[in-house]
Amino acid sequence: MSSGSIVVKVFLYQITPVIWRRFSIPADSTFETLHDVIQAAMGWENKHPHEFRHGKGKRLVDVIGPVGLEDQTPGEFQDEKKVTIADYIGRRRLPLRLLYRYDFAEEWIHEVVFEKKEDEGGPATLLEGERACPPEDFGGAFQYMQALNGEIAWDHPGYDPEAFDPKKVSLEPKKERRGA
Repeated sequence: MSSGSIVVKVFLYQITPVIWRRFSIPADSTFETLHDVIQAAMGWENKHPHEFRHGKGKRLVDVIGPVGLEDQTPGEFQDEKKVTIADYIGRRRLPLRLLYRYDFAEEWIHEVVFEKKEDEGGPATLLEGERACPPEDFGGAFQYMQALNGEIAWDHPGYDPEAFDPKKVSLEPKKERRGA
């Protein structure tokens, strides 16, 4: 029996206009798979560490992430290979939010919103989105906004911050994880 899908919206903090994606993903997907789908949907290259943070109120001390981050986690740690989206949501009502941190040096912070459940299953599917993801290793949101506002030069020839075509995005993982 299929457990259906979850519609997820992801957007980057500290960048305006907003860069966002909406996709559906099987509810029985692990957080490791969710990470891979976010990477593909946003256009990241999966070159840096990541984690999902959640908790009560403003203190997001609980982490779901790759094994190896346990000692850096002040709250509860869960292995992303063992926790499914359905496990995480449990009986809680949607929408439900958590943070996705990517590249701890540049601190790309994404809000992940589990928006709604759908009965139909099927593979992860990109539904819509707007604007190109910042180039990998660009320097973080502050430098990206400086470049967008013309305060510093773009050093990525051919990059168009407005260009995004959902039809050109494959949600297949770009490459196998190193060391996995």
